[in-house]
Amino acid sequence: MQSPTEEELEKSINELTEYKNRLEKEVVTISNKLKMPQEKINEIIKSHSELNQINIILSKLNKQKENVTSSLIP
Repeated sequence: MQSPTEEELEKSINELTEYKNRLEKEVVTISNKLKMPQEKINEIIKSHSELNQINIILSKLNKQKENVTSSLIP
């Protein structure tokens, strides 16, 4: 399997970040409609399994992108 290019990694990171932001916004919107306190909303976001998984994947993608970028620099 061929390694992804820097552009492919960047595109994946951007798309996943957009999805994460939409998901967080959705959680906040629903929580606000339920008149939940901000502390509780923050707790929900921190403990949200899908958001946590996205953060892990984003971290891995960013490290992979750094490795690709550093290998291109002589």
